[in-house]
Amino acid sequence: MNTVPLPDSDPASPADKTAIVGMGKTGISVARFLSQRGIVCEGFDEHPVQVPENLDIPIHIGRLKGNILAKFERVIASPGINLNHPALNAAREAKVPVSGDLDLFSEAFEGDLIAITGTNGKTTTVSLIATLMDTLAGGIEAGGNIGRPMLDIFEDAVSARRIVLELSSFQLERAKNIHPKWAALLNVQPDHADMHTDDVAYEAAKLRLFQEQGPGDTAMLPVDLHWDDLSRQLADRDVRVHRFGYGAAEHLCAGIQELETGDWQVFWRHGDQVEYIKASELPARGKHQHMNLAIAAQAAADFGVSPSVIRLALTSFHGLSHRLQSLGVIEGREWFDDSKATNPDAAKAALEAFDQVVWICGGLSKGVDLSTLQESVSAHVAQAYVIGKDPKPYAELGHNAGVPTSIAGTIEQAVGQAARAQPGLPVLLSPAAASQDQFSDYGERGNKFAEAVKKLEMSA
Repeated sequence: MNTVPLPDSDPASPADKTAIVGMGKTGISVARFLSQRGIVCEGFDEHPVQVPENLDIPIHIGRLKGNILAKFERVIASPGINLNHPALNAAREAKVPVSGDLDLFSEAFEGDLIAITGTNGKTTTVSLIATLMDTLAGGIEAGGNIGRPMLDIFEDAVSARRIVLELSSFQLERAKNIHPKWAALLNVQPDHADMHTDDVAYEAAKLRLFQEQGPGDTAMLPVDLHWDDLSRQLADRDVRVHRFGYGAAEHLCAGIQELETGDWQVFWRHGDQVEYIKASELPARGKHQHMNLAIAAQAAADFGVSPSVIRLALTSFHGLSHRLQSLGVIEGREWFDDSKATNPDAAKAALEAFDQVVWICGGLSKGVDLSTLQESVSAHVAQAYVIGKDPKPYAELGHNAGVPTSIAGTIEQAVGQAARAQPGLPVLLSPAAASQDQFSDYGERGNKFAEAVKKLEMSA
């Protein structure tokens, strides 16, 4: 690796080179992908970075400068870089294309692309689709925001016939050529206010998923009226449109249908046949997770996976780590890790999976409106404990909901206090907040929660 300070003058002869802005996991993946194809590239990052020793490209550390980026043939900006960074704006003004790794992926992949976006539920849906479609000839690979950079998929000697990608708004907003054969928009809920101009820009980024679809393609959209215009526009382009949601199977392609018993069932369509599974047969907990299962089932059915295989997979799926994951019964109550709930809508869905619960919440709120949680907190929370460096918004939420609320500060203190709460009630970590005020990411937060719960068991 050749790490050098960012030069004051232009790099020598950059006109046939690609600039990679942001040298985290995605930037390293882009650099490796380009280098393997003989494309000269240089990396840029405003902060010190660690890259593999065998990645032999110049890495410039320091404030990004538009006059330098403007001299390159193109710029690939990693998802963590604000697309409105002044240096990127300067490059665009100089007619230099600025895109992301998704366009490189689209240029290289010739098989069937399945693409999933949404504020919540993407990883669960993508993981299950990959599991279901692995039974098909030619197989499937998964990548994108799920944790595996999409370009790393091409390192395999034999490419899969299908690839399913989890796509964030940041990846989509800088993509121009994405054309999925099967695409699903799970939901659009307030989030990422720190990286998008406003909610309109956030939604527009998500909708880039469908801009190239046409005859022979499938789009899956929520049944909400908000998406009716998009549904009609896609249908006018001869895209097959599926609608999913809560309701009767005769009106929807996939979703959740309430039963007279108060229970519900998941359904999807296999050709003209509607397939059902009762919620009681599904190990994964919560209607929000069951909706993801219905969408994944529909994707698999559309690609020819048999109903028996789909049914077996859904009734065996226990969910993913940090997503309403049961840690077991300890100290007379069950503990649930839902650390992935980084916004109010995700936490709301988790709370509504319980009758009454002891709730651990709080963290980096990013200025989102917590009032949407008040009704669910009032109905389902018996006691709340707040963590995070700015507990005030969550303490006010608990007070307004009429729920006894204590500021615990740390995850360890919250677990200790929750263990002494009303006997028998489950404890749910579902923060409704990002984690970076106290942790590196939601995974570390969930792991620290699990460690604290484990200590309770060891000291019992």
